[in-house]
Amino acid sequence: MGIAFVFPGQGSQSIGMLAALAAAQPVVRETFDAASAVLGYDLWKLCQEGPVERLNETECTQPAMLVAGYATWRVWQARGGRMPDAVSGHSLGEFTALVAAGALDFADAVVLVQFRGRVMQEAVPLGAGAIAAVLGLDEAEVEAACREAAQGAVVEPVNYNSPGQIAIAGDAGAVARAMEAVKARGAKRAVLLPVSVPVHSSLMRGAAARLGERLDGVAVRPPRIPWYSAADARAHNEPGDIRATLVMQLASPVRWTATVSALLDASFTTLVECGPGKVLTSLNKRIDKRPGAAFLAVEDPASIDAALAAVQGG
Repeated sequence: MGIAFVFPGQGSQSIGMLAALAAAQPVVRETFDAASAVLGYDLWKLCQEGPVERLNETECTQPAMLVAGYATWRVWQARGGRMPDAVSGHSLGEFTALVAAGALDFADAVVLVQFRGRVMQEAVPLGAGAIAAVLGLDEAEVEAACREAAQGAVVEPVNYNSPGQIAIAGDAGAVARAMEAVKARGAKRAVLLPVSVPVHSSLMRGAAARLGERLDGVAVRPPRIPWYSAADARAHNEPGDIRATLVMQLASPVRWTATVSALLDASFTTLVECGPGKVLTSLNKRIDKRPGAAFLAVEDPASIDAALAAVQGG
């Protein structure tokens, strides 16, 4: 069986994450300490003690999730885990996947995603943007509702997370109109999320341009493991192509449903979520129910033991 590792993005963070893994594996704290040295503050303390409001600020969340995912990856390696045949990630998790694949240096990536968070926050005035989750409505209906609700403003699907679970984002007023429009079209629920940055919408184009300028000064190498972008559900191997994709994805939807299907279609039939929470594993199980597919999550000693046993000799 082929194995793909997938790395979570924002929304999977929590106070106390990876505490059990750090108690068992010193490499976790070593990884956080290395990140703290380049960030200029104690990232591990923030992740363990909060305040949660600070952890949830995007310029802190993004380094925290990248470091947590990479620390978990390092534990997998230290335990002799099988190297995956492909890597991917959800939004911010794409950067973690590139570090795991050797395409980005860890320290470079930590600073880069901190910058990414900052330019995202600066791109839209506080309160001017919004994100909502739409449940129980198919893609075409959500897209039509957004077109209907835009009225010259911006509201777009930004996360195709799983069948019947799509996030929309844009100008706050247009998002509010779209929430009513999707309910009129039969959505089970439309829920405003506690996030003010309309990430992956076209309102992020300015932030994407600034990220591109910063990326020009960052070394990007061909990945040692095939890297699939969730922006287009395709593998990218050339450094210039990877840079362009990282810029494009900030102002483009996350096509997670298509990415999971592409990985399974390429015979990567075991997907291992590497990092805190089990958000992606929950989505993955809803996306594809084909026989023989396996969806695992690793974030603590017990789940790593279980995953090692499951893929041993696979």
